[in-house]
Amino acid sequence: FTTFYWLLDAMVMKSSNITCLILLVFLSLLAYAEKSLEEEKYGVKYATACEVCKLVTKEINGRLKATDSSSVLETGYSIDVKRKKTKYNQSELRLVEVLESVCPGMEDYRVHKERTDSTRWAKTMSQTFRTLHGLVNKGVKVELGIPYELWDEPSAEVSQLKTQCEQFVEDNEELINSWYFREPRTDNLQMELCSEVLRDISCLAEPYGEDIPTPEEQDQKSKTEL
Repeated sequence: FTTFYWLLDAMVMKSSNITCLILLVFLSLLAYAEKSLEEEKYGVKYATACEVCKLVTKEINGRLKATDSSSVLETGYSIDVKRKKTKYNQSELRLVEVLESVCPGMEDYRVHKERTDSTRWAKTMSQTFRTLHGLVNKGVKVELGIPYELWDEPSAEVSQLKTQCEQFVEDNEELINSWYFREPRTDNLQMELCSEVLRDISCLAEPYGEDIPTPEEQDQKSKTEL
């Protein structure tokens, strides 16, 4: 595929607009095929556009709630001019800080491969790795082909999710700004933004991965109900 990209890029530089368009479409199809082969070969399933929007807007809302403050910012440098006062909750500084922290925060997610919908993304250890860690704690030797200390490092899907997040924020920064500075501002950024930029928003109706009880929690709940 890399060779194809190089050749086609060279052709694009010398082609007509129509030919360029055809070649760019072909490049996109090649990229999609390459991604599909990677997913099939390694069992990797990257986040869908709906999942990216769902997780990014969830993180933005969560971080805005975490930074809720009644403090006031004062700006201005001249001693002859009255300093401008702005509520931190309505300030550009707050939004900038939130957006800068959202995508690095994606590395806190883990993929629960035993799930097939958007609940597979959660900031909790997957059932598979809980089981594997349990075996190791019991003295069982488990070989995964990677050192034990790397078991809990972000997976390929999570690393890609961070990249997808960065692209999503960049592409939709204007819409996010418009929502943030609107008065009054709605709390439902997720539905407002995802409905605007996506065709398929079916994953938004699914619960968050953290809201799915673990087997241990389900057992405890069953015992309590009994």
